[in-house]
Amino acid sequence: MNTTIHLDPLPRRRVLRGLASGLAALGLAGCGFALRKAPTFAFQTIRLQGNEGTAVARELREALQANGLQVLTTATAAPTQPAQVVFTVVTDQRERAVVGQTAAGQVRELQLRTRFVFRLRTATEKTLIDETELLLERDISFTETAVLSKDAEEAMLYRDMQGDIVQQVLRRLAAVKSL
Repeated sequence: MNTTIHLDPLPRRRVLRGLASGLAALGLAGCGFALRKAPTFAFQTIRLQGNEGTAVARELREALQANGLQVLTTATAAPTQPAQVVFTVVTDQRERAVVGQTAAGQVRELQLRTRFVFRLRTATEKTLIDETELLLERDISFTETAVLSKDAEEAMLYRDMQGDIVQQVLRRLAAVKSL
């Protein structure tokens, strides 16, 4: 009487998959990989001034408040103590340029730009971040038969660029280590 016992290969695969996952996690930990953490700032209060009513400035104000900073603007009441740093929005503008046309002169491709210029100083006018320009560009195709959808795509791209600028500014503010 021949009796053959077959082992199910499924548990062996699970063990191998678990070992591979563990080794991958160890490899990532060893190379210095870490998820991005919330930024830490060398100051607790910041005053926004300049073009503070623009979409980027509003989103930046919300992001700073979400990170635990007290944000002062011209609309807020004067606090008992002045802000530790002053963030000045010099320029915040959106641009739209035609970069491609058909032989008939119709617009085929557009380039969307968001330009944001800012500087950071202490309350005593010590410069922490010189005037810095952030310029983001996105290309978008254009057809006159789909104007409404292209308008929605354009608005989405501008919102995306706005979020990118806010994240870049937050990283630059977090890089300031002392006042």
